[in-house]
Amino acid sequence: MSSKILVAYFSASGVTARAAEEIAGALDADLFEIRPSVPYTAADLNWMDKKSRSTLEMNDPSSRPPMAQPAPALAQYDMVLVGFPVWWGVEPRIVDTFLESGDFSSKTMIAFATSGGSGIRNAEKSLQSHCKADWKPGKLVSAADAADWAKTLR
Repeated sequence: MSSKILVAYFSASGVTARAAEEIAGALDADLFEIRPSVPYTAADLNWMDKKSRSTLEMNDPSSRPPMAQPAPALAQYDMVLVGFPVWWGVEPRIVDTFLESGDFSSKTMIAFATSGGSGIRNAEKSLQSHCKADWKPGKLVSAADAADWAKTLR
């Protein structure tokens, strides 16, 4: 019996989206983009501005930006890969919104992330604190190596 896989991702600049598409293609998985109901502008993403939307969200651990659309019916999936760019050493708050929007307790969960320099370990710890599931080790990926990594997950 083959398992059904969902690749859910948030991408601010398109980098994580390209990696997610590669992963979904390699695993013949469904793809779901975690989008905020109010899209981020370039000014919102300016991490050097202490008053930018992303900075304010990341400085507030309880921030949960609303999603533009609900997650697909999760009952049909055995495995969920969650992708995101690393912000402030962890996942963006919109990813927490997604994780807290459904029951993942019976799912195998794997994180993948893109980053210009941060690792994924702190994000994995954070994800596990927001979502009770069977978490497997994740990986920092790029579009160039994402499909090869994904093939090792089957």
